[in-house]
Amino acid sequence: MQLTLAIIKPDAVQAGHTGKILAHLEAAGFQIRAVRLVRLSTAQAQAFYAVHRDRPFFKPLVAFMTSGPALALALARDNAVAHLRDVIGATDPADAKPGTVRKLYAQNKERNAIHASDSAENAAREVAFFFPERELVELG
Repeated sequence: MQLTLAIIKPDAVQAGHTGKILAHLEAAGFQIRAVRLVRLSTAQAQAFYAVHRDRPFFKPLVAFMTSGPALALALARDNAVAHLRDVIGATDPADAKPGTVRKLYAQNKERNAIHASDSAENAAREVAFFFPERELVELG
């Protein structure tokens, strides 16, 4: 089993899509190993998205991710990182395949409902950002 991180972003939480997205992820074979409702501070969002610090979308992304509560999830399954990327769909919901999380619940490219780790290395870093190892529950 591989771990990855997903964040149901403030737009989807505010729109009441949290439960539907969780059900979608479970139906796709993911086990929820840890979950936390968070309200990121500016410093936390800047640290989490530090890899994008020099990109033009960094400041708007930080502002968006601090605009309301989000749900951080540690998810497990075989090939979790790649499978989650397939399940959520393209960053721009206009380009996402039918039935993907972003096609179903995202508003636009910036308010795209969900974050997913993009590599095994980033997944390990991102899961650890939100969850100490002791909080990662093993399911029978």
